[in-house]
Amino acid sequence: MKAKTRVIHHRAAEPAPGNRPLVSPIFQTVKFELETLADVERAWSGESDAYHYSRAANPSVRELEMILAELQGQEACVAVSTGIAAVAATLIALLSQGDHVVICAETYGPTRGLLLKTMARFGITTTLVSMDDQAGIERALAAKPTRMLWFESPTNPVLKIADIAFMVDVAKRYGAWTVIDNTFAGLEAHAQFGIDLFVHSLTKSAAGHGDVMGGAVMGSHTLVDKIRAQVNMLGPTLDPHAAFLISRGLKTYHVRREVLCRNALAVARYLESDPRVTRVRYPGLKSHPHFALAAQQMPDSGSVVTIDLAGTAEQSRVFADSLQLFSTVASLASTESLIVPPQLMQPRELPADLRGCSDIGATTARLSIGLEDADDLIADLSAALTIAFGA
Repeated sequence: MKAKTRVIHHRAAEPAPGNRPLVSPIFQTVKFELETLADVERAWSGESDAYHYSRAANPSVRELEMILAELQGQEACVAVSTGIAAVAATLIALLSQGDHVVICAETYGPTRGLLLKTMARFGITTTLVSMDDQAGIERALAAKPTRMLWFESPTNPVLKIADIAFMVDVAKRYGAWTVIDNTFAGLEAHAQFGIDLFVHSLTKSAAGHGDVMGGAVMGSHTLVDKIRAQVNMLGPTLDPHAAFLISRGLKTYHVRREVLCRNALAVARYLESDPRVTRVRYPGLKSHPHFALAAQQMPDSGSVVTIDLAGTAEQSRVFADSLQLFSTVASLASTESLIVPPQLMQPRELPADLRGCSDIGATTARLSIGLEDADDLIADLSAALTIAFGA
């Protein structure tokens, strides 16, 4: 065999039986070879679990899906390229022309946009109701047959806490699936309530280092298999190397989240004591209106602290620009601390009658607390407040 053929058809270096690598390898391949045409046919038809094409399935991605499903306490998981891809795949796979969705108005803006703009083009109708309006949620579900009730808890960015037992109960009474965006709450929260589907942005605390994107949907085999089939059709495939990085991040997930939450509580307590801050929203503070509900539902209080500053929008801009340890970046749960100032958070796409429920004011800022020393973060916040507002 000549050299230019040999470099393509060379022998693979495989460990001996019982000599597995401690860290799973990256299966950075598009195609998988099978011995016979019959084996290929069985794989293509789904009669076997053999891998054949990475858009459909890949061992690196499948390993990630298995651990995510286990962490969330669900039967199955499908992982995709981004968090919003997980949202889109869920909507496209489970909704048909004429279906009705009830979504809490406080939910992530791009999710609202997908329903109100993209899905509306295909005959899906959507009713927006504030999470605080339980009677309104029930009226919306009762008004017409509803396929899905979509919500998140804690909400982005003002950290409202849903009464999940109510959400699940009312949805079941009217025959609707419950779908929760569980990104802020974390990978082990809320499994006790019988929610039908959990959506996560893996870009955040699952990966944890701000260097890879991904999304996932967890739930029963019945629902997840429908979403997986749609993912295979549309192609928002998670790359094997991205899956490897997220799996690597999960190994330190619990250690990181413990520190993030501890730092967030320390920062929240400091900010609550500073008169230049008029309101601090953090589920771990007793001043939070849903403190007891959050403690009952969640294993921790998360790493996001949302504040309202005294003064003007311009002063809030000066505050954000004066921070040295917080980057102005629209993400969360990274190793670095981040800030999203009010200029970037206004819910402009919400109908006028629902903008108030967003509870985002002219000086509202969302802080994602990182792994830095908490005392350093507090000193940085204090210095920036002094620059913006004076001593």
